[in-house]
Amino acid sequence: MRQNRIAAWYDRIDIHEKRINPRPFEELTIDMPTDPADVKRRLEFAVAAAREAGELILGYYQDAELAVTLKGDRTPVTEADRGAEQLLRSQIIESFPGDGILGEEFEEEVSSNGFRWILDPVDGTKSFVHGVPLFGTLIGLECEGQILLGVCRFPALNEVVYASGGCGTWWQVGDEPPRRARVSEVDDIAEALFCITTITGWEKTGQSDAFSRLCTATRLTRGWGDCYGHILVATGRADVMVDPEMNVWDAAALVPIVQEAGGHFVDWDGKPKFDSGNGLSVNAALKDPVLQALKPAP
Repeated sequence: MRQNRIAAWYDRIDIHEKRINPRPFEELTIDMPTDPADVKRRLEFAVAAAREAGELILGYYQDAELAVTLKGDRTPVTEADRGAEQLLRSQIIESFPGDGILGEEFEEEVSSNGFRWILDPVDGTKSFVHGVPLFGTLIGLECEGQILLGVCRFPALNEVVYASGGCGTWWQVGDEPPRRARVSEVDDIAEALFCITTITGWEKTGQSDAFSRLCTATRLTRGWGDCYGHILVATGRADVMVDPEMNVWDAAALVPIVQEAGGHFVDWDGKPKFDSGNGLSVNAALKDPVLQALKPAP
């Protein structure tokens, strides 16, 4: 049954795998540079496409026969990563043929109309391959250097969070009606819940001292990582999530989701960028204290 379902997805796609070097982004905002109707149509598409990609991913989830290979950077990749991105790409090409596509697993498709999709089919592949449900499918869209919308779906949890500029952040669990998502109102860093992905990421980037300072400054530290930690901030269940290492496809979709929920997605210099190689999500009150804690005392 699983193989039949997966084969049905592959019948719809024909994309050759290549590696990419993503082009840099300018400092971003989420002002709308185009017709809001175009963005609304693409947001509705992205929410539906993320659900379909999630169904494909679940066909591989907790499969004892799942093959895992290592890419050049030693990060894992599976058939689920590649198949979900291929599915998303095929749907984008069919529905919006002039739009560009930048994804983690395949070569960039250059835009002819200014729109560019940014995809991470399985953000949290290590969680996925260990059978842990805290992985998500990330879909972002930018135009003229500005981020327009973001979708994050957690297939194994049957949850989705999505946002576009000026329209708020929405959180849907199962078949319940979507509800407005907001960041927490915690305004004392000593009471904050601080999330991370891995300790080794801080060590590898030479930021172990910054990690220790934040652990000391906050009330509680938990390893609810990858996109899940950032979404915890956007939905008010955590107060800060910090990543010392991020690719553009890890970060793009999170920008409008966190900002439209009343928080901030910024790099470690406090700039609203997602191509800096690091990033953090934080509620409105704690941005400055968190940034201060990340920097050593003069």
